[in-house]
Amino acid sequence: MTPAKTTTTKTKATGPKLPATSKAKKRTVKAAPATNSLPTNPFVFEVLDLASKQRSAAKKVEVLKNYEHDSLKMVFIWNFDTSVISMLPPGDVPYGDLKEANVYKGTLSDNLRQEAAGGESATGQDMNGRGRTSLRREYQNLYHYVKGGNDSLTSLRREMMFINLLEGLHPSESEVLVKTKDKKLEELYKVPLDVVKQAYPDVSWGGRS
Repeated sequence: MTPAKTTTTKTKATGPKLPATSKAKKRTVKAAPATNSLPTNPFVFEVLDLASKQRSAAKKVEVLKNYEHDSLKMVFIWNFDTSVISMLPPGDVPYGDLKEANVYKGTLSDNLRQEAAGGESATGQDMNGRGRTSLRREYQNLYHYVKGGNDSLTSLRREMMFINLLEGLHPSESEVLVKTKDKKLEELYKVPLDVVKQAYPDVSWGGRS
């Protein structure tokens, strides 16, 4: 007598399916641009942007040395030297012309930020900017806006001059000045004072007011 065969039936699991394990994606780190990748006579904001993108202090210093110019030094002195006192009101800059203030939404600072970020032109500035003036040309006039530079100017005249200057610059150059007058340039660019001091040891700090 042969024993009866026993059959076993496999029951499928009815619980929720676990997600398939996926291979972890390799994180690619984008290389910083070369420290000498700018055109001849670059804008100040281009130098600041290139330095800001470097991953080490040594590379930031290298960028500043490669594109050393008095306009850069002047911006850094105004921004970092506590003895340089701005004679302009803090905060956003308004439009100088009442018609412009009515036409454009927000302050001049608002629209400069919008343009600098690549938004639609609000102030009619040339986004290429090569046909405009630049801080490389205008830096010698920045003394008008700090204490002891030109104290004979009335506050209104000084503010109107500053607004006119901003409207003549590339939007990103203007944005640099708006932050610099309030000593807040590091909100835009990761270029700290210790990097500036290493790059430009010839700059003296303090005792300017």
